[in-house]
Amino acid sequence: MNGLNRYIFRQLMAPLVFITLVLTGVVWLTQSLRFVDMIVNRGLSAGEFLYVTLLLMPGVLVLILPIALFCAVLFAYHRLNYDSELVVMRSAGMSQRALVFPALVMAMVVVVISYVFVMYLTPLGFRTFKDSHDSVRSNYASVLIQEGVFNELMRGITVYVRARGDDGELLGILVHDNRDVLKPVTVMAERGLLLETRQGPRFVMENGNRQEIAKNSGQLSLLYFDKYALDLGRLASPGGKRWREPGERYMSELINLEDNNDDRKNANRMMAEVHKRISQPLHAFVLVLIALAGLLSGEFDRRGEWQRIAFVSCAALLFEISALALVPLVSKSPSLTPTMYLSILIAGAIAIWWLGRNARHLNRGRGNAPEPAA
Repeated sequence: MNGLNRYIFRQLMAPLVFITLVLTGVVWLTQSLRFVDMIVNRGLSAGEFLYVTLLLMPGVLVLILPIALFCAVLFAYHRLNYDSELVVMRSAGMSQRALVFPALVMAMVVVVISYVFVMYLTPLGFRTFKDSHDSVRSNYASVLIQEGVFNELMRGITVYVRARGDDGELLGILVHDNRDVLKPVTVMAERGLLLETRQGPRFVMENGNRQEIAKNSGQLSLLYFDKYALDLGRLASPGGKRWREPGERYMSELINLEDNNDDRKNANRMMAEVHKRISQPLHAFVLVLIALAGLLSGEFDRRGEWQRIAFVSCAALLFEISALALVPLVSKSPSLTPTMYLSILIAGAIAIWWLGRNARHLNRGRGNAPEPAA
């Protein structure tokens, strides 16, 4: 890499880092809004909040890095063109291939980093996030209940609490247990506590009644009690027993499925995830080629360059949307799997052809140009 290549590479590096940090910050703030309520109203510590949200960042960076690189290429080459530096470089004998080389090297770096993310860090972060989310939900079950709100503590269990005492005691309790749809149970009590035991959380209530209606007969059973314990089972699956979603699995786990109903039922989703992880990092190459084809095509014209930038931005957006839309389609129809790779090959081939076409045009222009006067 000569001095001019290193100069272009430095021009690309600064906007890439800046745009990546800005986009990551925006996405992180958007994602973290889902957990702010756990800090303000539900007692989750700031350290745990930061840890849980950072676990999602590898998956976010896989999407952000190619887009940030595309924006960095547009910005850097537009500035080089606007300052007439590209004209000087071409006049000095720098070919089209030499001009695009630094951007392609940067794309290779992004592709390698993206493969590290999708093959290891993203599934590691996502599975740790899911495990932490279940652990937080289980360990903080008592503080997750908000006053004056119908809280869905777990699937089939709805809890209403009128007020909370200073010592953690819950006052004015209503619990609706609909886990058995044929025998729904409603429990009302003056006070109670949500306790964590080795067998799982239990609602211990005092001075209330238990109502059960048999749906088949419509008969109401009413039981008054001084103290009653409602077994809530487990708010989270036991460690190691929870079914892992495709995004949580490493490549070996996606390819070598376990012999159970859930894995067999989701086999197509698993294979779609495999092809997504193989093809997604290659988007960086395609987006860079699209940006270069737009900015390094045609004669130098400051007024017409914004039209080319708008055109390649729309082309890049269309490519990304179509690539993301193919993933759920492939999970439903595995026969569409080749389209995930064909879209990359076709878009890249068109961009390369456009760049080569422009290079031939420039060479012909140089060949027809008159020799400079002595």
